[in-house]
Amino acid sequence: MAVLGLPPVDFHGPLHKFGIMDPLCGGTRAARYTAQGNLSEAWRYNPLSIVIVCGAALIIVRTVVGFISHRWVTISIAWTPARRRWAFVIIIVLVALLEIRQQMRADLLMAGTQTWV
Repeated sequence: MAVLGLPPVDFHGPLHKFGIMDPLCGGTRAARYTAQGNLSEAWRYNPLSIVIVCGAALIIVRTVVGFISHRWVTISIAWTPARRRWAFVIIIVLVALLEIRQQMRADLLMAGTQTWV
C-alpha cells in the first residue's frame, strides 16, 4: 500500500454511508500511512492500524530470524481464569473507547471516502 496506494475497492460497511463508524474505520488509510512512516497521520485515522502493522512487521522479522538461525522466539503466558477475565475486560474497554474515538472523527473518516466506478 505504501508503494501502490489504496485498493480500488470500497471496504465500508452499510452503516458507514449513514455516518456510523466502527472501530476499524480508517484502518486501510492508517495502515498505508504507517507503511509510509507517517505515524501522526496514521494516528489521526486509526491508532489500531499502527499496532497491527508493527505487529505484522515483528512477525515477519521473527519468521526470517527463525528460518535463518533455526531458533524461534516464543512467548508463553500462563492464562489463569482471573487473567483471562481481565484481558477480556481490557480488550472490551479498549474497543469501546476506539469506537467512541472513531465516531467522534466521522467527518474525517467520511471525507476521505471515494466512490469507485
